[in-house]
Amino acid sequence: MADLPAASSDLGQAPPATRRDFLFLATGAFGIVGAAAAIVPLISQLEPDASTIAAGGPIDVDLKSVAPGQMIIVRWRSRPIFVVNRPAKLLATLQSPQLVALLSDPNSRNHQQPEYADNWHRSINPEYGVLVGICTHLGCIPEFFPNPSATTPTASWPGGYFCPCHGSKYDLAGRVFKGVPAPYNLPVPPYHFVNATTLRIGENPPGSTFDFDSIIQL
Repeated sequence: MADLPAASSDLGQAPPATRRDFLFLATGAFGIVGAAAAIVPLISQLEPDASTIAAGGPIDVDLKSVAPGQMIIVRWRSRPIFVVNRPAKLLATLQSPQLVALLSDPNSRNHQQPEYADNWHRSINPEYGVLVGICTHLGCIPEFFPNPSATTPTASWPGGYFCPCHGSKYDLAGRVFKGVPAPYNLPVPPYHFVNATTLRIGENPPGSTFDFDSIIQL
């Protein structure tokens, strides 16, 4: 799997690795005009112990640290998982007919998510998107550009994720655009909410038997 890309000028400079490379917290603030993002220090209390990482077991994420318009990246099964707090303004854009017309699989017909994320926002709670941050083309790590832009990272950018390797584009529900190399939407991992502020990645909600290995493609 490719290394995490260097942050763009919009996202600020990434800090050097600290105690572990388990958790990266990337902050992208939404604004009326648009705000730059910044990489902030690791949050040690969210790091599972070594045995949990080795076993690929569930990990808990404290959502109190994720403000509206921000994204964090954690590792589960050695994969980057994007968790983004999507405010109401953003959610409205995800249902825009203009955006939907640009998407290859807007209704998630391909099996890239569990049944509880088979909806327009591809999540349990519309406010929080949870995605495997690996491009379905050749496995690169897409970059986070939440704000629309006329030029960055590419012309007529609507906001979402951009893969710098070959130009694949996804919206902030992980839905892939038409006319790009990536064939499928970004996968959604198994997860559920332990409580209002704790997300558990790697474990289905009660009653679900979703098998992450059954998705079409990473």
